Amino acid sequence: MAEEKKYLYGPVPSRRLGRSLGIDIVPFKVCTLDCVYCQLGKTTEKTLQRKDYVPVEAVLAELKDKLADGLEADFITISGSGEPTLNSRLGELIEGIKKITDIPVAILTNGTLLYKQDVRADCAKADVVLPSLDAGDEQIYQRINRPHSGLSLEKLISGLCAFRNEFAGRIWLEVFFIEGFNTDNEQIAKIKDAIDRIRPDKVQLNTAVRPTAEPGIKSLSAEKLQAIAEELGEKCEVIADFSPARHGGNIEGKAEDVLSMLKRRPCSLSDISSSLGISRNEALKYIAILRQQGVIDSRKKDGVIFFSKRTGR
Repeated sequence: MAEEKKYLYGPVPSRRLGRSLGIDIVPFKVCTLDCVYCQLGKTTEKTLQRKDYVPVEAVLAELKDKLADGLEADFITISGSGEPTLNSRLGELIEGIKKITDIPVAILTNGTLLYKQDVRADCAKADVVLPSLDAGDEQIYQRINRPHSGLSLEKLISGLCAFRNEFAGRIWLEVFFIEGFNTDNEQIAKIKDAIDRIRPDKVQLNTAVRPTAEPGIKSLSAEKLQAIAEELGEKCEVIADFSPARHGGNIEGKAEDVLSMLKRRPCSLSDISSSLGISRNEALKYIAILRQQGVIDSRKKDGVIFFSKRTGR
């Protein structure tokens, strides 16, 4: 039986990155933001402090094992269940990855810490950086992203601009649209102005096609998102997945599939994702649903969290 992977998940299919091997380098929901649309639920620790959250040597050892097994991936993607730039050894990790494989490295980040020179230096070691921008002014930024008190929209945009000036690789900027929040003409115009300042290589538009941290978050139609893409310019593309498999009953059905697994035996996130053929983040989404329903428990063993069905429910 393969050894449990604590930090790696996948490879999984990604609409943005093809076949992606994920690396999770911060604890669950440790983040600089508490976005209303987050599919992983509410942020449990909102912080700006960078820490050595995981042992880089152990992550690289797992990757070496994966490579030895014949890993095929388009990208190694540093992302996971929190904000990866909060890991103070991010740059060291990327350097280690580059020494053992030619597979390009991507970072999925909210971009909020790019105002810090050390964070920009770390991220500049990657091949592709995928930051986010969801608002055109401070009021909407506070409403959608609910940032740490030490952050502001101008700090985010200025950090992205500074990074663009220093980074020779690709920047693919994600903009997440929510009906009634950032979809009026004034917001779109302000977001376009910010995009013109940042000068990303691509702008990728998304909306809430999955369960969100807060109820009542309304997604845009594919047609409206496409119309906004045309308004924002030729670098824009729609990445939201509107396929039926992402909607309604299937969400609850997948959560039931996870609960069915946990009835039989305790499972880690890797167990769930590999058994159901879904990403680690996808598995976290269903775990969040089951936690809200109060039907599962969790416990840690040898550094790995295992989930099980709560007895008596």
